[in-house]
Amino acid sequence: MVVGAGRIGASIAKLLHNTGDYSVTIADRDPHALERIPSSMRVARLEADSAPENLASELRAFSANGQRAAVISATSFDVTRYVAFAALEAGISYFDLTEDVETTRHVHAIAARAAQGQIFMPQCGLAPGFIGILAASMVGSFDRVDALRMRVGALPEYPHNHLMYHLTWSTDGMINEYCKPCDVIHRGRRQEVLALDGLERFAIDGVEYEAFNTSGGLGTLCETLEGKVNELNYKTVRYPGHHYLMDFLINGLRMGDSLETQRQLGGIFDRAIPMTLQDVVLILCAASGWRKGLYTEETNARKIYHQQVGGEHWSAIQLSTAAAACVAIDLHFHGRLGVTQGFVRQEDVALDSFLANRFGRYYSLDAEHTRQVIA
Repeated sequence: MVVGAGRIGASIAKLLHNTGDYSVTIADRDPHALERIPSSMRVARLEADSAPENLASELRAFSANGQRAAVISATSFDVTRYVAFAALEAGISYFDLTEDVETTRHVHAIAARAAQGQIFMPQCGLAPGFIGILAASMVGSFDRVDALRMRVGALPEYPHNHLMYHLTWSTDGMINEYCKPCDVIHRGRRQEVLALDGLERFAIDGVEYEAFNTSGGLGTLCETLEGKVNELNYKTVRYPGHHYLMDFLINGLRMGDSLETQRQLGGIFDRAIPMTLQDVVLILCAASGWRKGLYTEETNARKIYHQQVGGEHWSAIQLSTAAAACVAIDLHFHGRLGVTQGFVRQEDVALDSFLANRFGRYYSLDAEHTRQVIA
Protein backbone atom coordinates (compact mmCIF):
# COMPACT_ATOMS: atom_id res chain seq x y z
CA MET A 1 0.00 0.00 0.00
CA VAL A 2 1.21 3.47 -0.90
CA VAL A 3 -0.22 6.10 1.47
CA GLY A 4 -0.36 9.42 -0.35
CA ALA A 5 -1.69 9.86 -3.89
CA GLY A 6 0.50 12.81 -4.81
CA ARG A 7 3.02 12.89 -7.62
CA ILE A 8 5.66 10.84 -5.80
CA GLY A 9 3.21 8.34 -4.34
CA ALA A 10 1.63 7.75 -7.74
CA SER A 11 5.10 7.34 -9.28
CA ILE A 12 6.09 4.71 -6.71
CA ALA A 13 2.85 2.86 -7.37
CA LYS A 14 3.42 2.94 -11.12
CA LEU A 15 7.01 1.70 -10.96
CA LEU A 16 6.03 -1.21 -8.69
CA HIS A 17 2.88 -2.06 -10.63
CA ASN A 18 4.65 -2.07 -14.00
CA THR A 19 6.97 -4.88 -12.90
CA GLY A 20 4.02 -7.25 -12.71
CA ASP A 21 5.37 -8.53 -9.39
CA TYR A 22 3.41 -6.28 -7.03
CA SER A 23 -0.27 -5.80 -6.28
CA VAL A 24 -0.52 -2.10 -5.39
CA THR A 25 -3.14 -0.09 -3.53
CA ILE A 26 -2.95 3.72 -3.33
CA ALA A 27 -4.59 5.22 -0.24
CA ASP A 28 -5.40 8.86 0.44
CA ARG A 29 -7.93 10.73 2.56
CA ASP A 30 -8.60 13.12 -0.34
CA PRO A 31 -10.93 11.55 -2.95
CA HIS A 32 -9.92 14.19 -5.48
CA ALA A 33 -6.28 13.09 -5.22
CA LEU A 34 -7.33 9.52 -5.95
CA GLU A 35 -9.37 10.69 -8.93
CA ARG A 36 -6.24 12.24 -10.43
CA ILE A 37 -4.60 8.81 -10.66
CA PRO A 38 -4.80 7.92 -14.37
CA SER A 39 -7.34 5.21 -15.19
CA SER A 40 -4.61 3.51 -17.23
CA MET A 41 -2.91 2.65 -13.92
CA ARG A 42 -4.72 -0.51 -12.96
CA VAL A 43 -4.11 -0.19 -9.22
CA ALA A 44 -6.61 -0.27 -6.37
CA ARG A 45 -7.65 3.05 -4.86
CA LEU A 46 -8.67 3.46 -1.24
CA GLU A 47 -10.11 6.51 0.49
CA ALA A 48 -8.58 6.09 3.95
CA ASP A 49 -8.49 8.10 7.16
CA SER A 50 -4.97 8.84 8.43
CA ALA A 51 -5.98 8.26 12.06
CA PRO A 52 -3.72 5.42 13.32
CA GLU A 53 -6.52 3.15 14.52
CA ASN A 54 -8.46 3.47 11.26
CA LEU A 55 -5.41 3.06 9.05
CA ALA A 56 -4.24 0.05 11.07
CA SER A 57 -7.59 -1.59 10.39
CA GLU A 58 -7.23 -0.96 6.66
CA LEU A 59 -3.69 -2.35 6.69
CA ARG A 60 -4.79 -5.50 8.50
CA ALA A 61 -7.44 -6.07 5.86
CA PHE A 62 -4.90 -5.28 3.16
CA SER A 63 -2.52 -7.99 4.42
CA ALA A 64 -5.18 -10.58 5.37
CA ASN A 65 -4.92 -12.50 2.10
CA GLY A 66 -1.82 -14.34 3.28
CA GLN A 67 0.61 -12.61 0.95
CA ARG A 68 3.55 -10.55 2.20
CA ALA A 69 2.59 -6.92 2.58
CA ALA A 70 4.22 -3.56 3.27
CA VAL A 71 3.22 0.08 3.43
CA ILE A 72 5.16 3.13 2.27
CA SER A 73 4.26 6.61 3.48
CA ALA A 74 4.46 9.10 0.63
CA THR A 75 2.40 11.68 2.47
CA SER A 76 3.42 14.81 4.39
CA PHE A 77 5.96 14.51 7.21
CA ASP A 78 3.44 15.47 9.91
CA VAL A 79 1.25 12.45 9.03
CA THR A 80 4.01 9.92 8.45
CA ARG A 81 4.45 8.93 12.10
CA TYR A 82 0.81 7.84 12.23
CA VAL A 83 1.35 5.57 9.26
CA ALA A 84 4.34 4.01 11.04
CA PHE A 85 2.27 3.30 14.15
CA ALA A 86 -0.51 1.80 12.04
CA ALA A 87 2.04 -0.47 10.34
CA LEU A 88 3.26 -1.66 13.74
CA GLU A 89 -0.29 -2.45 14.85
CA ALA A 90 -1.02 -4.25 11.57
CA GLY A 91 2.21 -6.27 11.73
CA ILE A 92 3.54 -5.27 8.31
CA SER A 93 6.81 -3.67 7.20
CA TYR A 94 7.07 0.08 6.77
CA PHE A 95 8.95 2.51 4.51
CA ASP A 96 8.83 6.29 4.10
CA LEU A 97 10.43 9.26 2.33
CA THR A 98 10.67 11.69 5.23
CA GLU A 99 13.51 14.15 5.72
CA ASP A 100 12.07 15.24 9.08
CA VAL A 101 14.50 14.34 11.89
CA GLU A 102 11.87 14.11 14.65
CA THR A 103 9.69 11.82 12.55
CA THR A 104 12.62 9.47 11.96
CA ARG A 105 13.35 9.35 15.69
CA HIS A 106 9.73 8.47 16.27
CA VAL A 107 9.89 5.67 13.69
CA HIS A 108 13.11 4.41 15.31
CA ALA A 109 11.34 4.11 18.66
CA ILE A 110 8.39 2.29 17.08
CA ALA A 111 10.76 -0.13 15.33
CA ALA A 112 11.96 -1.45 18.71
CA ARG A 113 8.58 -3.21 18.96
CA ALA A 114 8.70 -4.80 15.51
CA ALA A 115 7.78 -8.45 15.09
CA GLN A 116 10.05 -10.99 13.43
CA GLY A 117 10.16 -10.28 9.71
CA GLN A 118 8.81 -6.74 10.19
CA ILE A 119 11.15 -3.86 9.37
CA PHE A 120 10.90 -0.08 9.60
CA MET A 121 12.97 1.74 7.01
CA PRO A 122 12.50 5.52 6.83
CA GLN A 123 14.18 8.07 4.55
CA CYS A 124 14.01 5.95 1.37
CA GLY A 125 14.39 8.78 -1.11
CA LEU A 126 17.21 10.81 -2.62
CA ALA A 127 18.44 12.84 0.38
CA PRO A 128 18.12 11.30 2.83
CA GLY A 129 18.31 8.00 1.02
CA PHE A 130 20.64 7.37 -1.88
CA ILE A 131 23.14 10.02 -0.77
CA GLY A 132 23.65 8.14 2.52
CA ILE A 133 24.20 4.87 0.67
CA LEU A 134 26.75 6.56 -1.60
CA ALA A 135 28.51 8.23 1.33
CA ALA A 136 28.75 5.00 3.32
CA SER A 137 30.27 3.19 0.34
CA MET A 138 32.94 5.90 0.03
CA VAL A 139 33.78 5.64 3.72
CA GLY A 140 34.44 1.96 3.24
CA SER A 141 37.08 2.68 0.58
CA PHE A 142 39.37 4.50 3.07
CA ASP A 143 41.55 3.11 5.82
CA ARG A 144 40.47 6.09 7.94
CA VAL A 145 38.11 8.91 6.97
CA ASP A 146 38.70 12.52 7.94
CA ALA A 147 35.83 14.42 6.27
CA LEU A 148 32.67 13.54 4.40
CA ARG A 149 30.72 16.26 2.57
CA MET A 150 27.38 15.59 0.89
CA ARG A 151 25.71 18.03 -1.51
CA VAL A 152 22.36 17.45 -3.28
CA GLY A 153 20.03 19.72 -5.23
CA ALA A 154 16.88 19.32 -7.29
CA LEU A 155 17.15 22.27 -9.64
CA PRO A 156 15.13 23.68 -12.55
CA GLU A 157 17.01 23.18 -15.79
CA TYR A 158 15.96 26.66 -16.96
CA PRO A 159 15.78 29.03 -13.94
CA HIS A 160 14.55 32.54 -14.66
CA ASN A 161 12.72 33.96 -11.61
CA HIS A 162 14.06 35.91 -8.63
CA LEU A 163 14.46 32.80 -6.48
CA MET A 164 16.22 30.96 -9.33
CA TYR A 165 13.96 28.07 -8.39
CA HIS A 166 10.82 26.27 -9.54
CA LEU A 167 8.87 23.84 -7.39
CA THR A 168 10.05 20.30 -8.01
CA TRP A 169 9.17 18.72 -4.68
CA SER A 170 6.89 19.10 -1.65
CA THR A 171 6.67 22.78 -0.67
CA ASP A 172 6.04 21.90 2.99
CA GLY A 173 9.01 19.54 3.00
CA MET A 174 11.32 22.14 1.48
CA ILE A 175 10.38 24.84 3.99
CA ASN A 176 10.64 22.36 6.86
CA GLU A 177 14.23 21.48 5.94
CA TYR A 178 15.05 25.22 5.61
CA CYS A 179 13.85 25.83 9.20
CA LYS A 180 14.76 22.84 11.39
CA PRO A 181 18.19 22.37 13.07
CA CYS A 182 20.77 20.35 11.12
CA ASP A 183 22.90 17.50 12.45
CA VAL A 184 26.63 17.61 11.73
CA ILE A 185 29.85 16.18 13.09
CA HIS A 186 32.42 18.94 13.63
CA ARG A 187 35.90 18.26 14.97
CA GLY A 188 34.80 14.78 15.90
CA ARG A 189 31.78 15.91 17.91
CA ARG A 190 28.14 15.52 16.93
CA GLN A 191 26.22 18.80 17.18
CA GLU A 192 23.39 20.85 15.71
CA VAL A 193 23.81 23.89 13.45
CA LEU A 194 21.26 26.31 12.00
CA ALA A 195 19.58 25.73 8.67
CA LEU A 196 20.59 28.25 5.96
CA ASP A 197 24.00 28.74 7.64
CA GLY A 198 27.28 27.55 6.16
CA LEU A 199 26.83 29.21 2.76
CA GLU A 200 29.42 28.14 0.18
CA ARG A 201 29.84 28.52 -3.57
CA PHE A 202 31.36 26.18 -6.13
CA ALA A 203 31.22 25.29 -9.82
CA ILE A 204 30.55 22.02 -11.64
CA ASP A 205 30.87 21.66 -15.40
CA GLY A 206 31.32 25.42 -15.57
CA VAL A 207 27.98 26.15 -13.82
CA GLU A 208 28.03 28.11 -10.55
CA TYR A 209 26.08 26.88 -7.54
CA GLU A 210 25.63 27.74 -3.88
CA ALA A 211 25.00 25.34 -1.01
CA PHE A 212 23.90 25.77 2.61
CA ASN A 213 22.84 23.74 5.64
CA THR A 214 19.41 22.10 5.52
CA SER A 215 17.84 19.64 7.91
CA GLY A 216 17.47 15.90 7.46
CA GLY A 217 19.66 15.16 4.45
CA LEU A 218 22.22 13.22 6.50
CA GLY A 219 19.61 10.72 7.60
CA THR A 220 21.12 8.55 10.35
CA LEU A 221 24.75 8.97 9.26
CA CYS A 222 25.64 11.18 12.25
CA GLU A 223 24.65 8.38 14.58
CA THR A 224 26.40 5.74 12.48
CA LEU A 225 29.66 7.65 11.96
CA GLU A 226 29.99 9.44 15.31
CA GLY A 227 33.52 8.81 16.59
CA LYS A 228 34.65 7.61 13.14
CA VAL A 229 34.97 10.89 11.18
CA ASN A 230 36.25 14.35 12.01
CA GLU A 231 33.84 16.29 9.77
CA LEU A 232 30.45 15.28 8.37
CA ASN A 233 27.88 17.62 6.86
CA TYR A 234 25.08 17.88 4.32
CA LYS A 235 24.05 20.93 2.29
CA THR A 236 21.34 21.63 -0.27
CA VAL A 237 22.49 22.95 -3.65
CA ARG A 238 20.77 25.90 -5.36
CA TYR A 239 21.63 28.51 -7.99
CA PRO A 240 23.29 31.72 -6.69
CA GLY A 241 20.85 34.23 -5.21
CA HIS A 242 18.35 31.71 -3.84
CA HIS A 243 19.85 31.60 -0.36
CA TYR A 244 19.74 35.38 0.15
CA LEU A 245 16.00 35.61 -0.55
CA MET A 246 15.10 32.51 1.49
CA ASP A 247 17.14 33.79 4.44
CA PHE A 248 15.30 37.11 4.15
CA LEU A 249 11.88 35.41 4.17
CA ILE A 250 12.53 32.80 6.86
CA ASN A 251 14.80 34.74 9.21
CA GLY A 252 14.51 38.40 8.19
CA LEU A 253 10.69 38.39 8.07
CA ARG A 254 10.56 35.57 10.67
CA MET A 255 8.28 33.39 8.59
CA GLY A 256 10.12 30.37 9.93
CA ASP A 257 9.18 31.11 13.54
CA SER A 258 6.12 28.87 13.74
CA LEU A 259 4.36 26.10 11.83
CA GLU A 260 1.56 28.56 11.03
CA THR A 261 3.86 31.10 9.38
CA GLN A 262 5.75 28.33 7.59
CA ARG A 263 2.47 27.13 6.08
CA GLN A 264 1.65 30.69 5.07
CA LEU A 265 4.99 30.87 3.27
CA GLY A 266 4.26 27.54 1.62
CA GLY A 267 0.93 28.91 0.41
CA ILE A 268 2.69 31.92 -1.11
CA PHE A 269 5.13 29.63 -2.93
CA ASP A 270 2.35 27.40 -4.24
CA ARG A 271 0.49 30.41 -5.64
CA ALA A 272 3.48 32.29 -7.05
CA ILE A 273 6.08 29.74 -8.14
CA PRO A 274 5.20 27.25 -10.88
CA MET A 275 6.16 23.61 -10.83
CA THR A 276 8.39 22.21 -13.53
CA LEU A 277 9.13 18.80 -14.95
CA GLN A 278 12.26 20.12 -16.66
CA ASP A 279 14.73 19.69 -13.85
CA VAL A 280 18.07 18.14 -12.99
CA VAL A 281 19.14 16.38 -9.79
CA LEU A 282 22.73 17.06 -8.75
CA ILE A 283 24.39 14.57 -6.38
CA LEU A 284 27.88 15.15 -5.02
CA CYS A 285 29.76 13.36 -2.27
CA ALA A 286 33.37 14.18 -1.37
CA ALA A 287 35.39 12.09 1.07
CA SER A 288 38.90 12.71 2.31
CA GLY A 289 41.05 10.48 4.48
CA TRP A 290 43.98 8.10 4.56
CA ARG A 291 44.77 5.25 2.22
CA LYS A 292 48.02 3.38 2.75
CA GLY A 293 49.37 6.32 4.72
CA LEU A 294 48.52 8.97 2.09
CA TYR A 295 45.96 11.72 2.73
CA THR A 296 43.60 11.45 -0.24
CA GLU A 297 40.32 12.94 -1.49
CA GLU A 298 37.75 11.30 -3.72
CA THR A 299 34.64 12.91 -5.23
CA ASN A 300 31.64 11.14 -6.72
CA ALA A 301 29.32 13.47 -8.64
CA ARG A 302 26.45 12.79 -11.02
CA LYS A 303 23.44 14.47 -12.58
CA ILE A 304 20.07 12.84 -13.28
CA TYR A 305 17.84 14.56 -15.85
CA HIS A 306 14.09 14.56 -16.46
CA GLN A 307 13.06 11.86 -18.91
CA GLN A 308 10.35 9.63 -20.34
CA VAL A 309 9.21 6.77 -18.10
CA GLY A 310 6.49 4.41 -19.26
CA GLY A 311 5.29 6.85 -21.88
CA GLU A 312 5.13 9.81 -19.45
CA HIS A 313 7.44 12.75 -18.87
CA TRP A 314 8.84 12.49 -15.34
CA SER A 315 10.88 15.11 -13.52
CA ALA A 316 14.31 14.10 -12.26
CA ILE A 317 13.31 14.51 -8.61
CA GLN A 318 10.11 12.54 -9.20
CA LEU A 319 12.04 9.66 -10.75
CA SER A 320 15.03 9.68 -8.39
CA THR A 321 12.82 9.75 -5.27
CA ALA A 322 10.35 7.12 -6.46
CA ALA A 323 13.08 4.82 -7.80
CA ALA A 324 15.07 4.93 -4.56
CA ALA A 325 11.96 4.03 -2.55
CA CYS A 326 11.21 1.14 -4.90
CA VAL A 327 14.78 -0.16 -4.52
CA ALA A 328 14.32 -0.40 -0.74
CA ILE A 329 10.99 -2.20 -1.10
CA ASP A 330 12.29 -4.55 -3.80
CA LEU A 331 15.42 -5.48 -1.84
CA HIS A 332 13.26 -6.19 1.21
CA PHE A 333 10.85 -8.49 -0.60
CA HIS A 334 13.74 -10.35 -2.24
CA GLY A 335 15.54 -10.80 1.10
CA ARG A 336 18.57 -8.71 0.10
CA LEU A 337 18.56 -5.99 2.75
CA GLY A 338 20.44 -8.07 5.30
CA VAL A 339 18.10 -6.93 8.10
CA THR A 340 14.91 -8.86 8.81
CA GLN A 341 13.56 -7.18 11.93
CA GLY A 342 13.41 -3.68 13.41
CA PHE A 343 14.99 -0.45 12.23
CA VAL A 344 16.91 -0.33 8.92
CA ARG A 345 19.26 2.53 8.07
CA GLN A 346 19.93 3.64 4.51
CA GLU A 347 23.64 3.03 5.03
CA ASP A 348 22.83 -0.64 5.69
CA VAL A 349 22.27 -0.97 1.92
CA ALA A 350 25.31 -1.78 -0.22
CA LEU A 351 25.80 0.65 -3.11
CA ASP A 352 26.43 -2.21 -5.55
CA SER A 353 23.14 -3.86 -4.55
CA PHE A 354 21.30 -0.56 -4.97
CA LEU A 355 22.69 0.16 -8.44
CA ALA A 356 22.22 -3.43 -9.61
CA ASN A 357 18.53 -3.37 -8.69
CA ARG A 358 16.05 -2.91 -11.53
CA PHE A 359 14.92 0.43 -10.02
CA GLY A 360 18.41 1.56 -9.03
CA ARG A 361 19.51 1.54 -12.66
CA TYR A 362 18.20 5.11 -13.03
CA TYR A 363 21.08 6.22 -10.76
CA SER A 364 23.71 4.27 -12.66
CA LEU A 365 26.27 6.24 -14.64
CA ASP A 366 25.48 3.85 -17.50
CA ALA A 367 21.88 5.11 -17.64
CA GLU A 368 20.91 7.22 -20.66
CA HIS A 369 19.84 10.29 -18.66
CA THR A 370 22.43 10.08 -15.87
CA ARG A 371 25.96 11.27 -16.30
CA GLN A 372 29.11 11.78 -14.31
CA VAL A 373 30.18 15.39 -13.88
CA ILE A 374 33.48 17.16 -13.24
CA ALA A 375 33.63 18.73 -9.79
